[in-house]
Amino acid sequence: MIWTISDLHLSHARPKPMDIFGPHWKDHAERIAAAWRARVAADDWVLVAGDISWAMKLPDALLDLRWIDALPGRKVLIRGNHDYWCSRRVRPLRPHLPPSLTLLGADACDLGTAVVCGTRGWITPEVPGYTPATDEPIYLRELGMLERALAHATSLAAGQKPIIVMLHYPPFFTQQPTEFVHRIAACPGVRACIYGHLHRRQDHEHAVNRIVDGISYQLTSADFVQFGPVAVRGLL
Repeated sequence: MIWTISDLHLSHARPKPMDIFGPHWKDHAERIAAAWRARVAADDWVLVAGDISWAMKLPDALLDLRWIDALPGRKVLIRGNHDYWCSRRVRPLRPHLPPSLTLLGADACDLGTAVVCGTRGWITPEVPGYTPATDEPIYLRELGMLERALAHATSLAAGQKPIIVMLHYPPFFTQQPTEFVHRIAACPGVRACIYGHLHRRQDHEHAVNRIVDGISYQLTSADFVQFGPVAVRGLL
């Protein structure tokens, strides 16, 4: 099985109660762990689409990463906008990760039955508040990282396996496709795209959770999936 969840928002080094964002977040880490243990087998995969830890530095983040490592399954992670402990250059971080964790950044990983690739993403020119002077360089860089991730995934899949794309930021705005969607759709073999970042009820209601042009788009924010991993859709 291939499972997914995002926005764990862990804070074991410096506890940050998440119920300040609403009572539904109370004891969220314990609820995630209980659901994870109930659903995920040792040889399953769990894809975590960013906002893993509130930590600012890797030593503090390692407490949260070890917590994830202790849960069943093999995990593939990308960084989110709150993962300040994780730079976009993930290669130097990889030797420090617990053994069941793989961190992606503009590259891909072979899961056996599928290939997963990913990058964080960014807000797009359609989003109110987008400021070209500050946002455009990051936006263009993330599009380039997505292209590199897709190229690596295509090479690993060799036309024989479905490709899963992981983003943190949503690839749609008000249900309209952004350039991230156009780049994903142009890559043969992509069957699923998972993303997080959205927490407000109105954002959940308007999120794209359906098949678009043959690709299954799936919101996986922890509060949206009721604080437990869910199966990745669209692979069969």
